[in-house]
Amino acid sequence: MSKLKPRIHDNTNGLDYVLAGDYCIPAIELLESDDRPIGKWGRMHRAYLEETNQSLLNHLILMGKLHAYLADLNEQAQERCQRIIRQMAGAEGIIRSEMIYV
Repeated sequence: MSKLKPRIHDNTNGLDYVLAGDYCIPAIELLESDDRPIGKWGRMHRAYLEETNQSLLNHLILMGKLHAYLADLNEQAQERCQRIIRQMAGAEGIIRSEMIYV
């Protein structure tokens, strides 16, 4: 039996594999350079995906888009929360100097 190469390229799926002992492990690199925080809402949504939609979570991880997805979701949730607080303050007649922003 011949010795396997330390790095193998599969033309059918375009992935490179690294030999680790007797196993070939996909050589996947994270391409994300997004440094935005995922915050409270992003962490909560990730926990939700882990419980309810594992396939979407795995897809986002493998495509390298999970962090950007969670950071976008966190920003949208924060903006919506602030909008709701402003609307509630307006309905109650609170002036801006009295408001505490989240």
